[in-house]
Amino acid sequence: MQQGASVRMSHMCPEQTPPARPHQRFTDDGRRIREVLSYSRRGSRFTPSQREAWDAHHEAWVIPDEAVDAAGFRLASWFGREAPLVVEIGSGVGEATGVLAAGRPAYDVLALEVWSPGVAASLAEVAAAGADNVRFCSVDAVWAVEHLVRPGSVVELWTFFPDPWPKTRHHKRRLVTASFAALAVSRLAPGGTWRLATDWAGYADQMRTVLDAEPGLTGGVSERWAERPVTKFERKGLEAGRAIVDLTYTRA
Repeated sequence: MQQGASVRMSHMCPEQTPPARPHQRFTDDGRRIREVLSYSRRGSRFTPSQREAWDAHHEAWVIPDEAVDAAGFRLASWFGREAPLVVEIGSGVGEATGVLAAGRPAYDVLALEVWSPGVAASLAEVAAAGADNVRFCSVDAVWAVEHLVRPGSVVELWTFFPDPWPKTRHHKRRLVTASFAALAVSRLAPGGTWRLATDWAGYADQMRTVLDAEPGLTGGVSERWAERPVTKFERKGLEAGRAIVDLTYTRA
């Protein structure tokens, strides 16, 4: 679905076929539909260590893209249990994912990341942390939250350092929009928390404007979440002189 498009607050029933994923949509005459997405797919070549981690763990911990197209897809079946759900959008190379998930063994963590080498690196991080409660999915995050996640089922949503799309003409590709905020609220459980962080001041301002305007959320700028490890990406931002802004919002 397009960023900024109206959000359909539906969740597929087991007997329904899920709507086509981004990049899988065509017009009636066979032309591919161009969509505005919050990411661009980078290279897919693995390093030797990433290949080793992928070969060792992807069958157990990665949900194949095509699996979500199956009628009757159920997220819980990939975790093998029913448990409180945490969703991370943009897990990168998994430095935060492994640490945070390991500290929450009673929770299921769905990590959404489209960069396949990042997923492979994350598998190594998760394995090293002993966090077998994480499942990775490389489907577009907006689509996945809308179609794979049940309304009111998410206890925490993590969005750490999403692509800032700094050029003005690319701002429409930013993840945090009014439509996505409304979708996120519908998926958060009452009292559920949305934690965000960015090192781009302009994006932080936009996040605040959007989320403050969402009637289903309360919160704002917060102290840095102590549990979130400082990643290489965050250190790069600090070394470049950019301030890290943390935001925390709660579903009312």
